[in-house]
Amino acid sequence: MADPRDVLAQRVTAALGAAFGPAHAGADPLIRPSAFADFQSNAALPLARQLGRPPREVAAELAGHLDVTGVADPPEVSGPGFINFTLAADWIAAQAQSQLADQRLGSPAADPSQRVVVDYSGPNVAKELHVGHLRATVVGDAVVRILEYLGHAVVREAHLGDWGTPFGMLIEHVLDIGEEATYDQLAAGEITAFYQAARAKFTADPAFADRARRRVARLQAGDDETMRLWQVLVADSMAYLTATYKRLRVTLTSDDMAPESFYNPLLADVCKELEADGIAVMSEGALCAFPPGFTGRDGAPLPLILRKSDGGYGYGTTDVAAIRHRLVDQHANRIIYVVGSEQSQHLQMVFAVAREAGWLTGGARAEHAVIGMVTGADGKRLKTREGEQVKLAALLDEAEERAAAVIADRYEDPARREQIAEAVGIGAVKYGDLSVARDSSYAFDFDRMLALTGNTGPYLQYATTRIRSIFRRAGLDPDAAQGQVRIGEPAERALALALLGFGSALGQSAEDAEPHRLAAFLFDVASAFTTFYEECPVLQAPDEATRESRLALSALTLRVLSAGLGLLGVPVPERM
Repeated sequence: MADPRDVLAQRVTAALGAAFGPAHAGADPLIRPSAFADFQSNAALPLARQLGRPPREVAAELAGHLDVTGVADPPEVSGPGFINFTLAADWIAAQAQSQLADQRLGSPAADPSQRVVVDYSGPNVAKELHVGHLRATVVGDAVVRILEYLGHAVVREAHLGDWGTPFGMLIEHVLDIGEEATYDQLAAGEITAFYQAARAKFTADPAFADRARRRVARLQAGDDETMRLWQVLVADSMAYLTATYKRLRVTLTSDDMAPESFYNPLLADVCKELEADGIAVMSEGALCAFPPGFTGRDGAPLPLILRKSDGGYGYGTTDVAAIRHRLVDQHANRIIYVVGSEQSQHLQMVFAVAREAGWLTGGARAEHAVIGMVTGADGKRLKTREGEQVKLAALLDEAEERAAAVIADRYEDPARREQIAEAVGIGAVKYGDLSVARDSSYAFDFDRMLALTGNTGPYLQYATTRIRSIFRRAGLDPDAAQGQVRIGEPAERALALALLGFGSALGQSAEDAEPHRLAAFLFDVASAFTTFYEECPVLQAPDEATRESRLALSALTLRVLSAGLGLLGVPVPERM
């Protein structure tokens, strides 16, 4: 199966060389969807500026050298110099047939495969996941799934906050209430209450605060009993995180944690290396890097503090050690940091230091996949009435409760209703997030997310169950459907053409770490199927050949939607 964009790009590239010489054969063919045909090439517009000729004249000459025999109708020039392509129905049918027989559904494997580290979710020990973690978690997990599907070697890493000053007060709080009570509280999900109680004592009780500071020193010195108590906190928190990730259908496990404590033994050596290379220098008693191009409001160079004046290390040191480890020890070709926009400058400074140190070289790249906020209807950060961040568990609970109300009249069996409500509720929240460009903020709205119409998770889920219903009525297995695809009606053509974009949608999502591109493609496919379903009877088709063709198109749609939703981490129920 060939992607229409790739085929047309190849034909335009050949025509550029034939019409204007080899020097222009490498120009971007600029294939885009067209409002007046299937696709258009905009290549003539920038080329006309280079040649100093009218764009329509250049477009006409380029079109005259285009050979699209068997793929599309003769190209047409329109507007200021667009070249429009209308694909041949037989070619679309042949490509859909090939896609149906392809286990990868027309998505080519990555060549070459890369080693990609994806840093996402950002959990902390003894702190509960809240709505602020939602986007970084589900976007990062979708990016990971897509990259793996394309054949890249992906390393999941959740940068676990498990080290530093707060652990002094947390360990002392464990000693105050006892280990068993600590386990019971954390296992019950009362993590925020546990942390707040420790923080309150630290603020109100000078003796407790003094004990906490001394405990930090013992932790950093590796005191056996302190380390054991620290490990109790880590283990209990990991049990909570694992359960939450499982519920959210996120693929992170305890093996994927990249804890701050792992990098602690590396910090001194990293500072020593950067100082020896002249990248880090002493400034006002602290060891700092001053990557070029970063200045404060006063125009003075902005420091990335690596070792504080008291000899301690901060999160900047850990981040520098982490990127060194990923590039030098893990041999990453690409590192994707899925975190909020407030970290943009910090990460760019870390990347700059890595380039200065010679770690980020040889075609390797580090990038910040910026995450926007989840807001309330007022456009401000989503919080409870008490002003606290909404707990992720509470948000998922409400999503499932609301989903159960939406489907209540469809299921008499409470267990079945609960199972479907979970899939619909979780799917609605995840898809609602993933359908928005990751660097944009969005207002959280349960009514919109759970709607059975529009660009929502339930709408796409319902499309898959509708197709399964067709095959159940026919007594057939959709996975076994391999009928001959024929294109007759406009709705058949539109559906088949939409399906052919699967590989392109995956490639764009992976290249830019933008799962919303895949979500948009899936919505287009589901919408095309809805029109097809309404206009093209499947089981009551006018003849057997048409029936087989429409069953084949329905089966291909189910496979593409199921695969795509799976890559987004959205559950696909058998019935709904």
